[in-house]
Amino acid sequence: MPLATAPDGVSLSYEVRGAGAGVLVLLAGQANSRHWWDGVREDFDAVFRTITFDYRGTGDSGKPRTESYSTPGFAADVVAILDHAGVEAAHVYGTSMGGRVAQWLAADHPDRVRRLVLGCTSPGEPHGVERDAEVKRALGQRDAAAARRTLLELMYTPGWLATHPGPYHTIGDPAMTPFARGRHLLASARHNGWDALPRIAAPTLVVHGTDDVFNPARNAPLLAERIPGARLRLIPGARHAYFEEFRAVASPLVLDFLRESGS
Repeated sequence: MPLATAPDGVSLSYEVRGAGAGVLVLLAGQANSRHWWDGVREDFDAVFRTITFDYRGTGDSGKPRTESYSTPGFAADVVAILDHAGVEAAHVYGTSMGGRVAQWLAADHPDRVRRLVLGCTSPGEPHGVERDAEVKRALGQRDAAAARRTLLELMYTPGWLATHPGPYHTIGDPAMTPFARGRHLLASARHNGWDALPRIAAPTLVVHGTDDVFNPARNAPLLAERIPGARLRLIPGARHAYFEEFRAVASPLVLDFLRESGS
């Protein structure tokens, strides 16, 4: 896979697929690599040339032991990849922490973003709605197997888990170092895009599952109201990984929005 170089010299591994006329950048969640999108990427490859990448600290990208992990910094990494790939502007679809990164990308680099989709994400503290204390305790328990099960149940409904035994691509890159995993957690937790949201000029769609308590669904209207002209679409019954479990609804919804631009 090609390697771009971040402004601070970190290598960034990315992958290009598809043969469409337009370009779509897909941004994964916290502590996840490009494989986050494996379950649904083909839906977009059929229409666009898609770009996924490994955040610093994940996959085949560099893993610096520095403080260079932040959502604005990840957005700068995306710009470096677009430059390396020879792409002037692209549609951007970010989910979870990827949606936080996408907020900075659209606000700070408006010439690089055509249309924007923010999925299962939030504006961050202090204006966003945080997951409740019970969820935090369940995720932080010392029993690793129980914590993993909690995460899966936050991502997917019981019915889906019963019929889909894995592998699961949305519960973290297993090859991450503890240092990088911790820095990803801090990067997402420290995100505060509230003041940047009104600067987003790209047409924007906000998507969220109604039953998402990992990143509470109440964040979706906050984003939609804060971003000029943004649209809001809620997917009934969906949890955090709505884009995978509710693929039959979510992918067409996003594609219809992106194709309104004619590219």
